[in-house]
Amino acid sequence: MFSHPLVETMPMIDMKLRLDRKLISLLWLCRSMTAELDLEKGLEMRKWVLSGILASEETYLSHLEALLLPMKPLKAAATTSQPVLTVQQIETIFFKVPELYEIHKEFYDGLLPRVQQWSHHQRVGDLFQKQASQLGVYRAFVDNYELAVETAEKCCQANTQFAEISEVIPAWSVCSKKTLLYKPVDRVTRSTLVLHDLLKHTPSSHPDHPLLQDALRISQNFLSSINEESTPRRQSMTVKKGENRQLLKDSFMVELVEGARKLRHVFLFTDLLLCAKLKKQIGGKSQQYDCKWYIPLSDLTFQAAEETEPLSIPQVPDEELDAIKIKISSLRSEIQREKRANKGSKVIDRLRKKLSEQESLLLLTSPTMALRVHNRNGKSYMFLISSDYERAEWKDMIREQQKKCTWPCFKTFSLTSMELQMLTNSCVKLQTVHHIPLTINKEDESPGLHGFLNVIIHSASGLKQSLNLYCTLEVDSFGFFVNKAKTRVYRYTTEPKWNEEFEIELEGSQTLRLLCYEKSYNKSKTNKEDVESTDRIIGKGQIPLDPQMLQGKDWQRTVIPMNGIEVKLSMKFTSREFSLKRMPSCKQAGVFGVKISTVTKRERSKVPYIVRQCLEEIERRGMEEVGIYRVSGVATDIQALKNAFDTNNKDVSVMMSEMDVNAIAGTLKLYFRELPEPLFTDELYPNFTGGIALSDSVAKESCMLNLLLSLPEPNLVTFLFLLDHLKRVAEKESINKMSLHNLATVFGPTLLRPAEKDSKIPTNPTQPITMGDSWSLEVMSQICTDNVIRYNITGNSLYFQGDRTYHLIVEKKKRFQCWTSFVLVTFN
Repeated sequence: MFSHPLVETMPMIDMKLRLDRKLISLLWLCRSMTAELDLEKGLEMRKWVLSGILASEETYLSHLEALLLPMKPLKAAATTSQPVLTVQQIETIFFKVPELYEIHKEFYDGLLPRVQQWSHHQRVGDLFQKQASQLGVYRAFVDNYELAVETAEKCCQANTQFAEISEVIPAWSVCSKKTLLYKPVDRVTRSTLVLHDLLKHTPSSHPDHPLLQDALRISQNFLSSINEESTPRRQSMTVKKGENRQLLKDSFMVELVEGARKLRHVFLFTDLLLCAKLKKQIGGKSQQYDCKWYIPLSDLTFQAAEETEPLSIPQVPDEELDAIKIKISSLRSEIQREKRANKGSKVIDRLRKKLSEQESLLLLTSPTMALRVHNRNGKSYMFLISSDYERAEWKDMIREQQKKCTWPCFKTFSLTSMELQMLTNSCVKLQTVHHIPLTINKEDESPGLHGFLNVIIHSASGLKQSLNLYCTLEVDSFGFFVNKAKTRVYRYTTEPKWNEEFEIELEGSQTLRLLCYEKSYNKSKTNKEDVESTDRIIGKGQIPLDPQMLQGKDWQRTVIPMNGIEVKLSMKFTSREFSLKRMPSCKQAGVFGVKISTVTKRERSKVPYIVRQCLEEIERRGMEEVGIYRVSGVATDIQALKNAFDTNNKDVSVMMSEMDVNAIAGTLKLYFRELPEPLFTDELYPNFTGGIALSDSVAKESCMLNLLLSLPEPNLVTFLFLLDHLKRVAEKESINKMSLHNLATVFGPTLLRPAEKDSKIPTNPTQPITMGDSWSLEVMSQICTDNVIRYNITGNSLYFQGDRTYHLIVEKKKRFQCWTSFVLVTFN
């Protein structure tokens, strides 16, 4: 019987369709399960946000109570023959405060039982909507705020009884009246941020979603109606040129004047050094400079005639510097977005003005290295420089010019007021540096490299006499150079052969600098300009970090010439997406690339042996090492230690005692970086990123505490053991220059970030993570705006007994201070 081929294939097609349907059903099931898990996490985060709101509401109510505390007795006295304040004054100072207290008391009393009886279906939107509808009371309070503060201050000055009452009441004496009165103003902004957090973690299908949207809309309209106080504007920096003198060099620099940092523009002419300050522009007049001082080169020296006093340089916290850098990165990205969108020039000009302000602020706050110049008549001045390379550049140029000018033509002189005015005016024409800071990346230039640069310093040649030599490496970040590595001292030779390899982290870097020093072993020899630096720079040079040249996987050999000396080195660059692969090790008997739970179980300890050994050796002799954990160790030493720990070499303790302490610190960092998953686990990484983005500090604290305590036992105890050590390192910050924030910057990505293939890492090696992932940038910007909340673990106890048992006491009410920094820097 004839049968059509199509008829014969029908059962197969039908079976295939059934299989396809099953596959589709399975895919939909997986998709729905994933969606349910995401929904579950979001709803759990919603509870943490609300818990934080409750805690902050409790604090806010206590502030309002403190504000209202003297009101009742003052009102009672106002009706007597001897009133402290008049009824009018009382009503002005405490205007609308009782009403605000009642609004928030009602909100708190309504929210508390709902959070205590929490379920994912619990509704709270009506409470927020009602509170937002009462913002008219805040409007009245805000309009009266300045008058209330002014009245309170006048009453304190004119009325001793009221001043005494303010001192007697603890809350009024600890918090100033102005601060207390500002609390309601600040509360409106915080409430709006909290509503953003709640909406972010409330599904659109939840009954609360439209109510919270309405409350947010009302709050935002209220905030936009309030006239915000404009921030003071900074003047942009420019300079002019001279007529009879040749300008050799000019630069924006920071002068230290009576302990305060002052931004200056410094001009080196053929016969004098001039320090000027930009005058404020009035009525559209052209920019002008005001001369602060000048020194004829014939009178200038770098050595004081008498013993100088110890340096006292005011330090700016690292958190503040990082916050400025993030703002700069954000503004630069915003300018690029506006350019691509072809927005008007006014928008871009406004952003450029903000960028100039932040760059000026970074220039003012970053430098910490002293450059002191002295006049033979006894007057001394101090500049703050970002690196030894830059300081040597200024010294070399001044000394070279002093050698060119000989007596009698090169003699001391003084300028008349007219001559000084003409010279200062000419600086605007002659200036060569127009931007602040001078080495900051310009908008249209390469943003630099982000990743890791391996550098091998091979050897040096061209020396005419035998010396004790070592080299240091500096790279730039945000226009300022940081010392990243240092070779061993090669003793008494004309041909040093170091052959040492270093791994250097790059953060938007464009230039590599190399400095060659002669080591001074004469302890009696002191450098009065900088007591910490007694070694002499015999050569310096730099090379650009070209992304095209460094794209390949092969080593690139190069030579840096410096003052007749040549230093040979090799370089190899690894971009961000390849820097943190976290590949499991094939040698499960080792420790590198092996799960921490496997290692601790095998060793029958709570903390891996490698962690304990490295920390013990660093505590023994590395706590005062400048840049410990930041300065790179020799790569070959690190590799030798890695092999020793992996093979359980019994001589590892002896090896460590003979090695540079930076190599031991590098081995510890490498161990954490090569863990198959980060110490804070892949599973919890999304929760950490979500929790750290919360606006409310109390909610953030609650979230971080819960996440920390949910870590596996070996991970938690190892982290606390490490953190306890890092706190002791930070206690010696005045010597080792490593604050908790610096240490967090070093360890944060290693402890928290998952493998780069599993995270949103840009493939462009010149694109920083914070720039490539706009969400991460938003998180970091918000964190820095909130001044980087940290939590304190100092009150907690951690005990180890024979490496087998431990006791951990965590009081939930105690604040965690310092460990959260590790979360923050993962987005940096």
